[in-house]
Amino acid sequence: MLLVAAIGVAFFVVKQSPPRAARLLPEADGIAYVNLKPIRLATHLDKKPVPHSPDYQKFIDATGIVFERDLDSAAFAIHKMADPNGPNGPAAFSEVFVGHFDGKRLTEYLATIATSRETYAGHEIFTIPVGLPATVDAHMAATSRLLRVTQLSDDTIAASNAPTTEQIHAILDHHRASVNPFGGPTLLGGLYPEVPAFASVWGIGAIGLPFAEEGRVSVFGFHLPLADTTPFVASLRYTTGLHLRIEQIAATDADAERSVQKLRTLLMLVRQMQGLEAVGPAEESLAAFTDSLKIEQEKDRAILTAVIPIDLLRKLTSPKGRSGR
Repeated sequence: MLLVAAIGVAFFVVKQSPPRAARLLPEADGIAYVNLKPIRLATHLDKKPVPHSPDYQKFIDATGIVFERDLDSAAFAIHKMADPNGPNGPAAFSEVFVGHFDGKRLTEYLATIATSRETYAGHEIFTIPVGLPATVDAHMAATSRLLRVTQLSDDTIAASNAPTTEQIHAILDHHRASVNPFGGPTLLGGLYPEVPAFASVWGIGAIGLPFAEEGRVSVFGFHLPLADTTPFVASLRYTTGLHLRIEQIAATDADAERSVQKLRTLLMLVRQMQGLEAVGPAEESLAAFTDSLKIEQEKDRAILTAVIPIDLLRKLTSPKGRSGR
């Protein structure tokens, strides 16, 4: 009986604790997570030819890593920047990738493109300038956006383009303490319990931050009555279909009501625009998605739900859909 109880407690802890990749992230204003296995099951993404940019193809040739095939899950931290006009723009990002990697080839590749490296907590961190032209002067190099990359284990890679080493160091610190099933950034303890069970994709915190303009959230130029620090819980669950749920946690019931009214107005405009377009298979799938959208209020929460048709998801993840051709 004691063994059964212990197994039950262990099962509960595993189900309630955030994924390990998310627990490794540093402190953040927002966190997003994706488990690619259900998405591959629905879209067969790993079996479709994907057009690669020259830089991505060079990376594949050097490392053998094809993300659409080899990546199993990923966690992202969003860091709000004090200066939105700096090299990072309004937000910087830290990432943890879990999958199937050839560590030796990856290290050799990183060594060829890194401008500097350091060792921290027994791991080598490579620093790589991002977005620089072939010829740069000292000032451009000093003010460029930097990407720091390190390999945590045979199946886990971490990266951060934050301006300092604090975030990548925090990931390595969490890696050393990752035995704690409830460790990681503070945001997980506050909002992860709100994520629906079995969600393959989810985001928590100020996830509207990348879409913010002057401290407010804007969708297609339509300003919502909430600050870019407003907490959200967003999720996608794959069961009989792909179920989307986005929950805004407003300061008051009245704020939630105003958000619902704005979102309903936006949805009405989208549906009117769809009615003016020619109807084909792609438009039918998109119309089915917008028809399923529901926007409701529950006290201080504005909640959007929808069902994404699998056909629409397959079109969006197809090479033609991604390339826009």
